[in-house]
Amino acid sequence: MATKRVFDYIVLGGGSGGMGSARRAASYGAKVAVIEADRLGGTCVIRGCVPKKVTFNLAHTFDVLRSDAKRYGIHAARLPESTEGPDFSYARFKQMRDAYVTRLNGIYHRNLDRENITFIAGFARFKQPVEDSEEGLAVEILDAQGAVTEEIVGAKVLVATGGHPVVPTDEETKGAATHGITSDGFFELNYVPKRIVVVGTGYIGIELAGVLAALGSEVHVISRHDTVLRTFDPDMQSFLLESMKKQGITVHHYTHVDSVDGKPIDADRAFQEGRNLAVTLRDVRDGATNVLDEVDEVLFAVGRAPNSTQLQLPEQVELGKKSYIKVDAFQATAHPRIFALGDVCGIAELTPVAIAAGRRLSDRLFGGAQFSTSKLDYTNIPTVVFSHPPIGTVGLTEPQARKEYGDENVKVYKSKFINMYFSMMGVDNDMTDKPFTLYKLVCAGPEEKVVGIHIIGLGSDEVLQGFAVAVKMGATKADFDNTVAIHPTAGEELVTLR
Repeated sequence: MATKRVFDYIVLGGGSGGMGSARRAASYGAKVAVIEADRLGGTCVIRGCVPKKVTFNLAHTFDVLRSDAKRYGIHAARLPESTEGPDFSYARFKQMRDAYVTRLNGIYHRNLDRENITFIAGFARFKQPVEDSEEGLAVEILDAQGAVTEEIVGAKVLVATGGHPVVPTDEETKGAATHGITSDGFFELNYVPKRIVVVGTGYIGIELAGVLAALGSEVHVISRHDTVLRTFDPDMQSFLLESMKKQGITVHHYTHVDSVDGKPIDADRAFQEGRNLAVTLRDVRDGATNVLDEVDEVLFAVGRAPNSTQLQLPEQVELGKKSYIKVDAFQATAHPRIFALGDVCGIAELTPVAIAAGRRLSDRLFGGAQFSTSKLDYTNIPTVVFSHPPIGTVGLTEPQARKEYGDENVKVYKSKFINMYFSMMGVDNDMTDKPFTLYKLVCAGPEEKVVGIHIIGLGSDEVLQGFAVAVKMGATKADFDNTVAIHPTAGEELVTLR
């Protein structure tokens, strides 16, 4: 048998976290291999935040043409008559978006080549029975047919295999797997559905619902509860719900999808045209049902699961709920050679979090004694929802702060205002048609430490980043007050709140 290649560090998964860790390890001189069966870049680049943001930008452009241009007297600007015609083709936009993603895949490969990191195309799993020699753990490489093509050995192995969207079983929702799509399928669509049902009210469901509505779809959002984005601050939830209604999105509260019925679509027609589905909805309170007919697509955004079950993990590696890999604060599993991070662990499933955790892990493993305690601090992680309008949040929500510090020790500052972008003129001189923005500071203790910032409105996705630094540094309300405002901006509201 051929001699096995031996590496200091084997990274299973070529997504953002794995790549970040691999490149940092290589910078310290480690011999590194990255194994990936799909294209490099992971969920974020291929079918997540990157193509999502590009499509969000397209939707924003539609918003500008639909109404914002008129606010500035530009009446020549107009929406294309359809999303598939001489003025605009969504199918062509998809080709352009796919080409952009492919270009990013190429950049990832060039980065590996430049930093002398070995790339191995294929699926990876730990060899069973486990082979743990003096040189390290044995890892098998499989081709697309499941045949083992090579065995390699790693002194340390990082599992950064990510996750995948889940679809309800037939017992939960009849026909979901047959007729439904997930966020992966959304990015395969070559057309804009006329009528779509979005099941789920987390990040993915809310973001895609907003994009589709802006592009002209009739959007029905299904929620089993009375609100959306349930982990966010209640003021953000209620403000967004009101905005969604103004956008024309119908939210079905306390509702479950019992079934999705229709004729199976041919493979060559999938993602090209509507499926003409019938969706049966049931009120979870009283059992009443109603049917939505002529639905083009049903998009399930009901959660994700880790890519961990096919890895043949050594039994020392513990799995938690939904088979997420359990790790400590240093991304270490119970096996001394195996580490894990990113979506496969189910902790703060955000791309920048995985990258930061991966880099700190490699600092600790390969960077020398000065990094012996290097780890990611998972508190006060900022995040943005690219909803319509976008939400930015960092730190504790108001209920969380009151629970942690007590009602008497929490003070909340709010400002609801009209962004100057909208303030000059309403559409067609309708002065009531002016979208609001809401900014909120949550402060705690006698020093009024800022423990939470929650903002929703135009530009919130860009405004939050700098203020997240302030929260991370422990800034107080007085620090905000002592900061000179930049005028005229939306961000100045956060340093002028009273």
